[in-house]
Amino acid sequence: MTDAGTDTILLEKIRNGDPDAFDRFVDRYGDRIYGFGMHVCGEREDARDIAQDTLLQAFRSLKELKDAGALRTWLYRVASNACLMKRRKSKFAPARELSLEELMPAGPDAASIEIPDTSAMPDQAAERAETQRVVREAIRELPANYRIVLILRDIEQLSTRETAEALGIAETAVKMRLHRARLRVRNRLAEDGTGGDSR
Repeated sequence: MTDAGTDTILLEKIRNGDPDAFDRFVDRYGDRIYGFGMHVCGEREDARDIAQDTLLQAFRSLKELKDAGALRTWLYRVASNACLMKRRKSKFAPARELSLEELMPAGPDAASIEIPDTSAMPDQAAERAETQRVVREAIRELPANYRIVLILRDIEQLSTRETAEALGIAETAVKMRLHRARLRVRNRLAEDGTGGDSR
C-alpha cells in the first residue's frame, strides 16, 4: 500500500474515534518526527519534547484535515513550528543566531567546492564517520530557517512544493535557502579537510 493509502486509512480511523488510532499514528510518525527534531535541535531532550508536542497537537487537530495526501506535509509544518519555538526557548539555544553570511567563507573558490561522493571513497569506516560528523556539525551551525529547509528536502525527502507548504513560504524561497544551506555544508567540509579532491 502507498503512503497516501496508509494515511487515508489512518485518517479515517482517527475521524471515527478508533481507540487504536493514536497508537497507529505514533507508530507511523513518531520516529520520523523525533529524528526531525534531533536534526533541527541537536539535543535529545528538545527532540523528545518536539515529538511529543507535535504528535499530540497534530492528533487533536487531524479530524479537521480534509486531504489525507496533505498529512505528511501538514505534520512537518506543525513540527517545524514547534522546532522554531523550542529553539527560541531552549537552554541549548545559542545566545545569538549567526546569519548565513557570517558563516560563509570568503575567497574566489568558496562557491566551487563539492561534497565528496562517499561511494567513491575508500571503504574506511573512520573516514566516513568523520565526514558524517562534520556534516552533522555543519547542519547544526546553519541558521534555523536554512537548517529546516535542508532537513526537509535532503533528509526527510519532501519535494520543493511540500517543503514550501510545510513552512508557509514560496517555492523560490525554499530553493534559495536550500542552495545556500548546501553551499555552507560543502564549504564546511572543505574547511575541515573532508571535502574536495585529495589527489
